[in-house]
Amino acid sequence: MNEYKIAVVGGGSVGKTALTHRFIELYRNEEYDPTIEETYRKEKVIDEETIKFEILDYARQEEYSQMRDSFMKEGVGFIIVYAINSRSSFDQVSSFREQILMINDADDFPMIIVGNKTDLENAREVSQEEAMNFATTINCPFIESSAKNFTNVEQPFCDLVREIKNVDLKHCLNKNDLMKQRHRKNQKRCTIL
Repeated sequence: MNEYKIAVVGGGSVGKTALTHRFIELYRNEEYDPTIEETYRKEKVIDEETIKFEILDYARQEEYSQMRDSFMKEGVGFIIVYAINSRSSFDQVSSFREQILMINDADDFPMIIVGNKTDLENAREVSQEEAMNFATTINCPFIESSAKNFTNVEQPFCDLVREIKNVDLKHCLNKNDLMKQRHRKNQKRCTIL
């Protein structure tokens, strides 16, 4: 069974915890309780394979940055959440992405952008088209969801696992190609005695 450490990040009040709770326990907590850090575990079958999730949901506050940075180094995938009714939360997506890339010293990393709170369509401040265009420019999958209405709650987690597997496969293929090249170079060597 494969185990994946996934972090759910985003600005305050975007619904990170609600989204995670709905995925983990399929219920919605009506009370808002700002999260400092919570870790959740769940097993789920994705593409005929049982996946064990370890999901970290944490606060944006700077006083928790060491905790967050530590998990970001261990995390193999990230769900970046913003609220469709909050322009400022969408504007933070780019900085979360940059932080993830910087901490992992990478040019690319498995992540997915989630526009949450589609149940608040009448208060929308970020169009789906704008978010989709942004996600396309940074080569990142994008989906909109509503934890409240249980719309596209499981999809981001499942899609992220697929992204992680694609990266792993590409990494393995690149490693195999490198090994084959080295092997061919070694075979071409000729020693004259």
